[in-house]
Amino acid sequence: MSGKPCARCTRIVYSMEQLKCLDQIWHKGCFSCEICNTKLTMKNYKGYSKKPYCNAHYPTTKFTQVADTPENRRVKANTKTISNVQYHKDLEEQKGKKISVESDPLTDKAMKNTKIQSNLVYHGHAETREIENAHRPQEKPKNQQKAEYNPMRDLQEAIGNEWAHQPAVVYPQAGGHAAVQGSTRYVALYDYAAADHDEVSFSEGDFIINPEIIDDGWMTGTVKSTGRTGMLPSNYVEKV
Repeated sequence: MSGKPCARCTRIVYSMEQLKCLDQIWHKGCFSCEICNTKLTMKNYKGYSKKPYCNAHYPTTKFTQVADTPENRRVKANTKTISNVQYHKDLEEQKGKKISVESDPLTDKAMKNTKIQSNLVYHGHAETREIENAHRPQEKPKNQQKAEYNPMRDLQEAIGNEWAHQPAVVYPQAGGHAAVQGSTRYVALYDYAAADHDEVSFSEGDFIINPEIIDDGWMTGTVKSTGRTGMLPSNYVEKV
C-alpha cells in the first residue's frame, strides 16, 4: 500500500511513522523547526504559512512603515474628505425619517406608565400655580397714574380726620364683639374686589373706619371713600 510524500523530505510516509499537522503529512523525524531544525512535537510547535517553527524562531507580525511623502498625504486627505462627504450624505438622508422600534408588551407598558406620570406631574403643577395666583394680591403697576380728583372722597376724608380727634365710642354688637369708632383706622395695602354680596371693594390707599375683627383672616369695616360697610380680608389692610 503506497503512502503520501513527506512535506519536508518528499519521501513516502507510511502509516506507522506518519504525523498529520498543518494540513500535511510528515515523518516524525522531519517535523522540525524551519529555521534551526529543532525537533518538534504536537505540543510545542507553532505553525505559520503551513510550516512548523519553534517558539524562538516563530515569525512575528510587524507593521510596514510608509514614507510620509506629499503624494501619500494627498491620498490620505482625499480619503478623509470622501469619508466625510459620505457620512454627511447619509446623515442628511436619515433626517426626517421615522425610526421604527419593535413593539412588545413590556415596552408598551413602560411607555404608558411614563405618559401617565408625566400628565399627573404637569396637571399637578398647573393646579398649584392656579391656586397660588388666585390667592396672590394684585400688585398695582408702578406707572399707574393717581386717581382723578374726587371732591366727595376728599370731603369724606376730611370728615374722617375730624372723627380721629374725637374720643373712641364703643357700641356693643351682637355675638359679643365690639366695634371701635373714631381713633382706630386701617389703610388698604392692595386693591380688592368683592367676591360676595356681603363684602366691600376698595382701592390701595383707601381708609377703613369702624373696624371689627372677626377672626385671623377677616374683619368688617366701612370704606370712607364709598361709605359702604361689609367684610374684607384683614391681610389686605394695615392699622394706622
